[in-house]
Parts: sequence; structure tokens; C-alpha cells
Amino acid sequence: MSFQSLKNPKKLLTTAALLAGLALLLSWVSSQFRSLQDWPSFLITLTLGYGLLLAGWRMLRAEDPPKWLWWLLIGGALLRLALGVFWLVSLPAWGYDTPVQQAGYVMEDAFNRDEAAWTLSQSEGSLVEAFRGYSGRDQYGGLLFFSAALYRLTSADAHQPLLILIITAAFSALAVSFTWAFVKRIWGQRTAKLAAWALALYPEALLLGSSQMREAFGVALIAGSLYALLWFAGKRDWAAFAWLCLGPVMAFPLSPPFAFALVVLLGLVALPAFEWKFFSSPKIWVPAALITLAGVLIFFFQNGQWLVEAAGWQAYISRNASGWVARQFDKMPLWAQVPFLLTYGVFRPLLPAAVFADGALIWRGIAVWRALGWTLLLAMLIYASYLVIRTKSWFKLPGMLLLVTWGYTLISSYRGGGDLWDNPRYRSAFAGVQIALAAWAWVQQQETKDPWLRRAIVGAGLMSVWWAPWYLRRYATFEWPIVEIQHVIGLGLASLVLYIIWDWVSA
Repeated sequence: MSFQSLKNPKKLLTTAALLAGLALLLSWVSSQFRSLQDWPSFLITLTLGYGLLLAGWRMLRAEDPPKWLWWLLIGGALLRLALGVFWLVSLPAWGYDTPVQQAGYVMEDAFNRDEAAWTLSQSEGSLVEAFRGYSGRDQYGGLLFFSAALYRLTSADAHQPLLILIITAAFSALAVSFTWAFVKRIWGQRTAKLAAWALALYPEALLLGSSQMREAFGVALIAGSLYALLWFAGKRDWAAFAWLCLGPVMAFPLSPPFAFALVVLLGLVALPAFEWKFFSSPKIWVPAALITLAGVLIFFFQNGQWLVEAAGWQAYISRNASGWVARQFDKMPLWAQVPFLLTYGVFRPLLPAAVFADGALIWRGIAVWRALGWTLLLAMLIYASYLVIRTKSWFKLPGMLLLVTWGYTLISSYRGGGDLWDNPRYRSAFAGVQIALAAWAWVQQQETKDPWLRRAIVGAGLMSVWWAPWYLRRYATFEWPIVEIQHVIGLGLASLVLYIIWDWVSA
């Protein structure tokens, strides 16, 4: 129900009744089916979440968005909320006996931050303490501050993690409509619709949107900022400029490095969006170049020590977390370890590993779900890179979006040390951009009937087939003679070459 719907008293009452009913249901579930006493807190939060969706929809009025997109926006928010409720109920029963999972959280960072936010909200101290007294729970403090503020505003009688989840789910769903809008500006309705549906259902975006994680907010901030930039580039509308400035401003308290990455993305996309007019006069590009250089130097000056130490630290974590990684490190020279770790991180979560790994059934399901989503998206990103090279679009919008996507993916792998959780969630802040590129690549292939996408997908399948017994021997009594990683990769590549030759001859 859009703004126009709310002008209808009957529809307004229907919306209020639905929100009240959902508040009662969430209050009952959150109290472990014992009480409804906090339902007013849930009603306040649901109203705020619905207001967020309406505000985001209002931002798209210049695009004349279709009705199906509104329902996809609502459905995306409800799906994320439903998953969050599922984690809350199922993890204590089917997960592991840890404080995090017994409390119903998928991610430890969310558990630590949310517990600290509740503690801060119940104290007499200022909420500003979130930025200086809780660095061990939230590195930057912004999401902790917001969470504590929401707990104080709603005055819940007990800690209710679903309150934060309602806002997270709503904000995460906004990325769906914003992605539709900026993709429509670049590639048209067909690609925009595909991108919106793909992001609404993308596993990693759903996982983040159903958890209390700042990356869920980041996906929407990037998509919204990109739309505002393209809106401003098409029509010098000051409302668009205000929205454009709002993205980095909101991102900064959540994560200054992420805000910096967002500014870099906007700067690079602005070049082709404004048809490189920044370079038409030295009065424009010289100050812009100096400001950019100063920003980069300041960033590296403040984070240089971290950049040096991160590689060693993450390599240490990966080496000790995986005996296989440790063996590979022992066989390779020191200079090759960081490139190996970067590549290893890019491919995680790897589908064959997820399929054959042992563990609790719910976590095996989550692992396969995430790995399947990333495997398909990664294949499309590789194909999109091929299209950019083939069409020489390096300095156009697809090229700039790919540059930032691959750059941030590698940085995430570097920062996360190939970790199975931190590394994917870091890069997933750019999920809207990644899926937009994948949708563009798919539509391009459908229009040109290019065989290389089929070949790439079959090649990925052949590579997975060779990896399957390699992983199976790690988790079961299974003899497999091919144990060296380079041999597995070699067999996969050889199978790919043979398939391409066969496909080309039979075409």
C-alpha cells in the first residue's frame, strides 16, 4: 500500500490492523510463546519499518515504479523478517550448544552487538558511549547506538532481538527497489526487473537482512546512492543531490571504511554518468584529483599499519583454521601466500565443500544455500567481466561497476583472510551492484545468444565435479588418488577445454 493507498481511510485501517496483528504475533514468538506484554514495542517498530518502506518508495516517484515492485518490496521485507524469526526459534533447538545459537542468532557479531545495545539502553548513561565504550562489541559504534536508541524508544520490558531485526529487514528490502531504479536508469526495464527479483531472493542478502548486521544496511545505502547519482546526472535535481549526500553520511557511523568505499564507487560511476565532463576543464579535474589523492593518502596513513598487519594476521587465522590451508602454505613461497589467500577467499563459500561438509543439519542447509547463491553469482560476474573486455566497456558504467566490485571483493578476501563468514559478508555489502552486473550479463547473453555463458556454466560444473571427490575424502572413508590441489585444478581446466572444443565443433 503506497502513499496513495494511505489516503483511503479503509486501506489505512486495513494497514493498521495488519501491523497490529503482526506485532501481536512477533511479541508472542519473541517471548517464547508465553506473553504479549511487549506488543506495543513491536507495533511502534513495525510502524517505523513500514515508514521506511514508504519513504524509500516515495524516493522512486520520478521512475513511475510498477505495482509489482511495491509488492516485491513488501514481500522482501517480510521474507527477511520471517527468516529472522525462523533463526530465533530453530537455532536453540537444532543448532549448537553455544550462547550465540541458543539465543537465536546466526552471527556472533550480531549477538555481541545486540547484547551490548540492550545493556546500554537500560543504563543511565548517554548513548554516545556506543562510540567509545563498546569497541569490543561494535568496532565503529553506529549500529550499536541505533540499536540502543530503538530499545529506549520502544521501552520494551525485556530484551527483544526481533525489534532490531524489523528495521534491518525493512532497510535490507529497500535495496530491492533501489536496485531496480538504478538498473532501470542504466539498462532498462527488463534488466531492472531481473535484478530486483534476484536481489530479493539472493541467499547472502537474505541472511544479512535476517540478522542484525550492518552490511544489510550497506546494500541499501549503495543501491540508493547509485540511484540518486544517476538521477542527479540525468536531471540536476537538488532533491537527488540531497539523497546522494545522505548515503555516505548514513554510512559513516556504521563503518568509516565502508563510507570511503561508497564514495569511491560514486566517484568512479560519476565519470561515465556525466560522460567524463569532469575532464573537460582543468579547473574541474585538477581540484577533484587533488581531493581524491588527499583522501587516499589520509586513508592509507590512518590504516597503513592495519594493511601491513592484516595479511599476516589473516594468514595466521586461516592456517590455524584449516589443516589443508596450512599444508598449502608449507608448500609455497612466502610471496605466494597472500595471492593464494585472496583467490581462496573469492571462491568461498565453495559449493562442493558445502555439500560434503559435516555438521548440524540446519548449518549444512545454510552452507549449501549460501554456496549455491555465490557460485551462480560468481559465474555471472566472470561472464560480465568477459563482456566488458569484449565490448571494450572499461570506461563505461559496466566497466566502472566491475572495477569496484572486483576491487572490494579482493579487499574483503584480504581483510577476511578467506574466512567463511567475515569475507562473504564484507563483499555482500555490494550485492546490489554484483547482481545488477549479473542481470545485465544474462540479458546480454539472451539477446546475442552468446555461447560463452553456457560454456562458463558447464565449465564451473565440471570443475565442481572434480572437487567433489577431493572434498568427500576429507569427510568420509573414501579413497581418491588425486590429492594435490594443482592436479584437481588441472583436471578441471582440461575438462573445460575439451568441452569447449566439442561445443565449438558441434555448433
